[in-house]
Amino acid sequence: MIKIDDWVIEKGEKAQGKIEITGCGMAMPATVICGVEDGPTILITAGVHSAEYVGIQAAMELAKEFQPEELKGNVIIVPLVNVSGFEHRTMSLVYEDGKNLNRVFPGDPEGTAADRIAYAIVTKLFSIADYYIDLHSGDGFEQLHPYVYYVGVVDEKTAEKSLHMARHIGVKYVVRSTTATGGAYNYASSLGIPSILIERGGHSYWTWEEVEQDKRDVRHLVFHLQGKKCHGLKHYRQMLLENVVYEYAPYTGCWYPSKKPGEYFFKGEDLGELRDYYGNLLYTSIATENGVVLYQTASLNIIEDGPMIAYAAITETLT
Repeated sequence: MIKIDDWVIEKGEKAQGKIEITGCGMAMPATVICGVEDGPTILITAGVHSAEYVGIQAAMELAKEFQPEELKGNVIIVPLVNVSGFEHRTMSLVYEDGKNLNRVFPGDPEGTAADRIAYAIVTKLFSIADYYIDLHSGDGFEQLHPYVYYVGVVDEKTAEKSLHMARHIGVKYVVRSTTATGGAYNYASSLGIPSILIERGGHSYWTWEEVEQDKRDVRHLVFHLQGKKCHGLKHYRQMLLENVVYEYAPYTGCWYPSKKPGEYFFKGEDLGELRDYYGNLLYTSIATENGVVLYQTASLNIIEDGPMIAYAAITETLT
């Protein structure tokens, strides 16, 4: 049985409803599927950043497709966390307060809209979840190569289980994060909930192929975690990436990247240039170590202190 507020879903049932955000008149759509057999509860969210459409569409479809008779345990799917941001096209930000929801966890019941949404997720969903999968993409101005995050600085058991989850995702790069606060999956990991964040897609754009890839990954992982056989599930040849460098623009201007997401480079290489509106060079991004580009700003315009490029070092081949 799953109980969220006054909403009760019994074993063998599937239901759709809304999770209320206390104090601000908002709610998140949710589907709960309670399996016919006992097992772990797996939470799946998308739309924490509301223009990251691949995960949103994948989660909506999975919510329709999962059925109680195929589950050993429960699946909770929230396909659109930041509803107002989606409806007002505010990309990473919550419409009501302009905050990035994935920076405010664990939230605050007395705070602004983003704080209250985060607090609702923590108290109403993390409190009953055994595993957590969060679906993301590049933002409207970002391009990326598909990869998966897990937090490697929480307790050893949670870190190991999270890495195990990441190993079952069909992407080349597994990125070890050292941040256990602020973001949804980061904070969940700090609570002892094995969690991952899957990145796929970008530019506020989505394709059916990318949606199907997200769905395949999530479905395979859910079945694996619930101890069910899943045809085609396998370990992929992956690279472990660490020491992530997040570089932010020192000026407002025009951005000219030299590399593509997924492309390798050596320490000291030029990763891109920032120029003013006369074409004068303002700044050159120089790689501080050997690595691979995870994501970068794809638009010509770039804003001071805004995201510019993120890259990480390859430390191990996972077999």
